[in-house]
Amino acid sequence: STPPPSSNRRHALPPPPPPPRRLIPRLNSTVPNNRKLEVSGFWNLPPSRIFNTDLRANQVQPLEFTWPPMPLKNSFYYIALYFAHDSDSMGDGTRVFDVSVNGIAYYKELSVSPAGSVIFASRWPLEGLTTLTLTPTSDSTLAPLVNGGEMFELISLGGRTLVRDATALNAIKRSFKNVPVDWNGDPCMPKNYSWTGVTCSDGPRIRIVALNLTSMGLSGSLAPQVAKLTALSSIWLGNNSLSGSIPDLGSLKFLESVHLEDNRFSGTFPSFFGGVPRLRELFLQNNNLTGKIPSNLLQKPGLELR
Repeated sequence: STPPPSSNRRHALPPPPPPPRRLIPRLNSTVPNNRKLEVSGFWNLPPSRIFNTDLRANQVQPLEFTWPPMPLKNSFYYIALYFAHDSDSMGDGTRVFDVSVNGIAYYKELSVSPAGSVIFASRWPLEGLTTLTLTPTSDSTLAPLVNGGEMFELISLGGRTLVRDATALNAIKRSFKNVPVDWNGDPCMPKNYSWTGVTCSDGPRIRIVALNLTSMGLSGSLAPQVAKLTALSSIWLGNNSLSGSIPDLGSLKFLESVHLEDNRFSGTFPSFFGGVPRLRELFLQNNNLTGKIPSNLLQKPGLELR
């Protein structure tokens, strides 16, 4: 059965805040509102501009519209609808109506006030085109209206990144400057939405297996916690402005390719790479490293060294 939506007046604890919003688009039948509304009844305050217009029926009759304008895939969605109106235009009238989604009751006897109201459902099944209907009650003297709305699909995480990998990558994040804007939350989940430059494994035990932040404008240093990402097969951080010493990566037994070229790394040329069993590429050119190339690297079979 369809779960009932909630009202901001009945719940002190809101659901998690939604991502960037898809607002009800401005339609030809929207009515401009020249008065500045001082809404206060929202725990999840939408952009104030949505109260500059409203979509309303011409008379005290049902208002029906399709939103969003495109069909939706079969899934669960968060839906929130926002309502407010200035007290001057309401006069002594009342604006009370029922809200339904695809003919299913969404909220009963919503009374719109100047303070504003939001009704939301945190998990509502939808598929195809969605029709919203606002039906005035028998004692309503004003036409129904809606100022705005938002909707987003609920995506199952399906697991989470191994805690020690996520912890290590967050330490690396703190040591970098100018990290990609999406480096927040779980590094690997939801699937297909991993952090920029981060490749993760499949299966129930989700590991970080590759980093590729080549030419990303990074500065700062490379945190030693990178050595705790023990499933890494490649580290590509070339053509950035990273400085400091190169941390010991000798414990990364699956590491095959390391590109740290064209940075500002300093210190002596690291010898620990000679003990990485699967290493086949090591690019360290155009840094500030000193000393001779260790013999264990020069003699390592199958290694491309630059």
